[in-house]
Amino acid sequence: MNAEGAGKLQTRFRRVARPVSNQLWHFELEGFDRLPESGPAILCPNHISFLDSAFLMLHVPRNISFVGKAEYMDSWKTKFVFPAMGMIPIDRGGGDKSQAALDTAERVLRRGELFGIFPEGTRSRDGYLYKGRTGAARLALKVGCPIFPVGVIGTREIQPPDAKLPKVRLDCTIKIGRPIKVERYRDRADDHRVLRQITDELMFEIRELTGQEYRNVYAGKSADTEPVPEVAKVAHVSDEHPLLHEMAGAAAS
Repeated sequence: MNAEGAGKLQTRFRRVARPVSNQLWHFELEGFDRLPESGPAILCPNHISFLDSAFLMLHVPRNISFVGKAEYMDSWKTKFVFPAMGMIPIDRGGGDKSQAALDTAERVLRRGELFGIFPEGTRSRDGYLYKGRTGAARLALKVGCPIFPVGVIGTREIQPPDAKLPKVRLDCTIKIGRPIKVERYRDRADDHRVLRQITDELMFEIRELTGQEYRNVYAGKSADTEPVPEVAKVAHVSDEHPLLHEMAGAAAS
């Protein structure tokens, strides 16, 4: 089993599950030819449904790793399967265990693989597109890889918030946007204004792909700060690693 990123199981699962999913839903895929055939890249989708990462994983031509809550490691049903499928477990208690997830994501990219993360940090329960957090930009600058904005449309209708089961025979569109190349910012990688500029460009591109109405606040109960529930779940994470907040939010959703 590959404990750090997607392995052969994801490749096999995609081969079997993709035809099945195509029978259950109608997928419209755009811009997938933009993805590199090799080398690291970060894919940043909007987040409107539990199905977003699963549908993206099924249809990208290469294996991709996403973060997932560490509680999945407590069940024999998911302890081995989920990591083999590419899940990077994150412990929402914070500290060294949360930092380990960040380190794993970096290693996945440095091996030349794909990594997916939701820049909003958590699902948008009302369908709006919210302000992105800067973790993906920070990681891209550190590794030196492109960021691909991804627009997912239709998954909210397939599985609305709190719905236990998805609806079938509906449409889903997944669009891969133009890559955001960060090389020109490498000498200013520690400048928060640069991280904000890259992230704002990313969110603009996602909005263009999805047509969502944009709200320039973070998703969550607190409009002007990082979402309170997600921050509380990563109680010991400092501002030096905002990607950990983002990854914990994604895991919580």
